[in-house]
Amino acid sequence: MSEKPAEADVPGTLLPKRQLIALFGALMVTMFMAALDQSIVGTALPTIVGDLQGMDEYTWVVTAYLVALTATTPLYGKLSDQFGRRRVIVTAIVIFLIASALAGISQNMWQLVVFRGLQGIGAGGLMTLSFTIVSDVVSPRARGKYLGYFGGVFAVSSVLGPVLGGFFADFDWRWIFYINIPLGVVAVLAVNSVLARHPAERRGHKIDILGAALLVPAVVSLMLALTWGGGTYAWSSPTIITLLVAAAVLTVAFIVTETRASEPILPLRMFRKATFSLAALIAFIFGVSMFAGMVYIPLFLQSVRGYSPTQAGLMLLPMAISVVASSVVVGQLTTKTGRYKPFLVAGSVVTTVGLGLFSQVHVDIDLTVGAAYLVVLGVGMGMFMQPLVLAMQNIVSVEDLGAGTATNNFARSLGGAVGTTALGAVMNSTVGNRLEEQMPAVVQELTPEQLQQMRDSGFSGGDLESPAVIDRLPGPVQEAAQLAFTDAMDRVFLVAASIAVVSVILTLFLPDLKLRGDVHTPKPSDDKARADDARATKQVLAGPFSGPRAPPGPTLDARHGP
Repeated sequence: MSEKPAEADVPGTLLPKRQLIALFGALMVTMFMAALDQSIVGTALPTIVGDLQGMDEYTWVVTAYLVALTATTPLYGKLSDQFGRRRVIVTAIVIFLIASALAGISQNMWQLVVFRGLQGIGAGGLMTLSFTIVSDVVSPRARGKYLGYFGGVFAVSSVLGPVLGGFFADFDWRWIFYINIPLGVVAVLAVNSVLARHPAERRGHKIDILGAALLVPAVVSLMLALTWGGGTYAWSSPTIITLLVAAAVLTVAFIVTETRASEPILPLRMFRKATFSLAALIAFIFGVSMFAGMVYIPLFLQSVRGYSPTQAGLMLLPMAISVVASSVVVGQLTTKTGRYKPFLVAGSVVTTVGLGLFSQVHVDIDLTVGAAYLVVLGVGMGMFMQPLVLAMQNIVSVEDLGAGTATNNFARSLGGAVGTTALGAVMNSTVGNRLEEQMPAVVQELTPEQLQQMRDSGFSGGDLESPAVIDRLPGPVQEAAQLAFTDAMDRVFLVAASIAVVSVILTLFLPDLKLRGDVHTPKPSDDKARADDARATKQVLAGPFSGPRAPPGPTLDARHGP
């Protein structure tokens, strides 16, 4: 039998301060592990491939993790709604730790690929449930200052990943995976200890097996098509077309199934709420633009400025610090004002400006100017990330809190996959076109020694297979390649900024609802809550500048706030 919960002594929460700090620290560790493993492996992959002798499986080490993480994210949200957060997050952490240990002892590349996929299955629960559990014990109004730290953890892990990956590659790459074990053990003990004292409400246990059986292959098919398309396979190839058709058919079947399921994996009733549907679309678009900064700025630093992956990671510190600072400040202001829309609008505008600034970079850009651009982009991202989570959580019922939070993470991850693919196509085509234009004239001016050096580098004047090739090129060819990459990056960020403009417009249409001050949300059957949803929907349809600022009703009441 669980011991009686202690009296909460922190306004707007259900936990006493000591338990809240312990739980919050453990959840930050779980978030850090999952986010870190998205970026730490990339730097060490050349070393890993050399050790395990498996160049053909190179990209699968990254792809397996991301596909598994994205596919399982919606499942964890609903399972935690049905069976309680504690047992589901503990299971996810244990899966992640077992997979980390197995990945560390891998003897060949296919073993590593399989265990990385298993890691991704666990990571899908870590990221989703970290947000959801905080939302269980903290009211939406007080939640802003707590969730702000998660945005900082995500940014820091994304920057530290390449740095730590480079360090462990020089030491022993297997510690990239072993390092998760002590962190995960601490997280399991802390989460289990605190949540055991606050058991979740028991609900009906009926797993939507058919829905899960359709959702997972639908997401996997789409992710593989986006990952392979234009690279491993042509977009017009039978493999990509088959994957896209399979994803479309399975998605339609999934939607039909969810309309009939008594306990659906993804409750479609959430999307009848205008705020929720609009916020999910914004999360998708934000994922597209966010990954532009995460992926292509390091590529520029390595390809054009000649930094190592570790150095490039360190150069991103201004952005990481800015994300942390703005996330924390905006979280505090959100709690103080009880509103999220002003920060979403401002964050989307600043993010768009930051992306636009990077569309003006040149080969010899001053590092101070580049750092200033990183600060602008980091501030915008930090302002944007957590208020968007709050917007979605504030409107859903308590039964759907896990599924609603998972939907936000899923939409952002899917947007990241689409963005990486689309922007990658822009990058590759621009680099190829620029090299095709410049190379004939450049090659004619080369000495015989320089021509031999170019041949020795593996570059024939066409596409560059790897940014590392640039370092081995003769001076004139290297300059032409750097200019090609710079022009391509300018175009990538111009496209990303254009996409981000859409998020600015959509955030203007979000209803300016006030965050609730109570921890628990009304049930879907609440007639007044349903009326509030209808009013919010009318406000969205009417436009961004119409309708009341804060419709009355229990869903939006902040009288019991901190």
